[in-house]
Amino acid sequence: MTDLDLLPTDIEEDLRASVRGVLDRRCGPDTVAAMYDGDRAVVEPLWRAMAVELGLAGLLVPESLGGSGATAREAAAVMEELGRACAPVPFLTSAVIATTSLLPSGDELLGALAAGERTGALVVPFSTAPDAPLPDLAEGGTVRSVAGALEADVLLVPAGGTLRVVDATEAGVEPVVSLDMSRQLADVTVPAGAGRAVEGDGEAAARAALLAGAALLASEQHGVASWCLRETIGYVGQRRQFGRVVGGFQALKHRLADLFAETEQAAATAAYAAAVLAAEDADLPIATAVAQSWCSEVAVHAAEEALQLHGGVGMTWEYPVHLYLKRAKADQIALGTPGAHRARLATLVDLPGGTA
Repeated sequence: MTDLDLLPTDIEEDLRASVRGVLDRRCGPDTVAAMYDGDRAVVEPLWRAMAVELGLAGLLVPESLGGSGATAREAAAVMEELGRACAPVPFLTSAVIATTSLLPSGDELLGALAAGERTGALVVPFSTAPDAPLPDLAEGGTVRSVAGALEADVLLVPAGGTLRVVDATEAGVEPVVSLDMSRQLADVTVPAGAGRAVEGDGEAAARAALLAGAALLASEQHGVASWCLRETIGYVGQRRQFGRVVGGFQALKHRLADLFAETEQAAATAAYAAAVLAAEDADLPIATAVAQSWCSEVAVHAAEEALQLHGGVGMTWEYPVHLYLKRAKADQIALGTPGAHRARLATLVDLPGGTA
């Protein structure tokens, strides 16, 4: 295992500030809430601003292929900010998972993805863990609950051990009602033989992409938890009941102190997973399993605590707390459940109860 410095660099902090600035100006809670009424018009201009103006679409693409040549650590800073804003952009599905699945082959599509000219999605159920079976669409078929497919111009389809690049217009993409409408899922139907094959081992590339996605999803979950903790502290510091500020009650102080400790631990595990991914260290499967086991549940706990401590207003549209609970619950089963990651971790470190 490589010695890793987990403190953020100046580059990461500058990128984080830029992303936060764009999101503060263009992606408030009202924008996210509008998507629950079916208004998806915000996604394309918001993603274009982030993909092209900030260069996020090509963050993980080497400079020789038209990208920025950044590492997973910078991507983790972006994911954390997207989590804090509950942002409805396809960074995880296109700039991380779809892009990473093409990196081993150096496919020509990477240039268009890096430039933000096209958006991609890997056609697997969003719940697929990195070591879970992949769908095989060599003979065509339908894959349910695919994330990022609605925004994608091109689909990366597992087919007979390879990946096939299929134009979205050749496939059927049917939106489904999702718990988290800011990252809506879709059923994707692909005809047999559609598209062209990508060079190399497609299954290995897809698994590497899912592992990278799971490692970086932990940073988004930390961002969700951080937002919930900050907003809840602010709310209970102003809300008065029984003639005093409710945040002054000892029981609430203890709950928030416990949540602070959990959130700081989530920050550490997410940062370590991103650093290990950036360093291409062999510890990545273990670091990812640890991060997903912990951060998934911390994000849900933080959102649940925020909802309860906001009282009845937490589930109203005037307050965005419930949007974060929906994002946290959806992330909890994305790319493998916490239980699946714990079982995988047991196998990786030779503990009883693994799932080899």
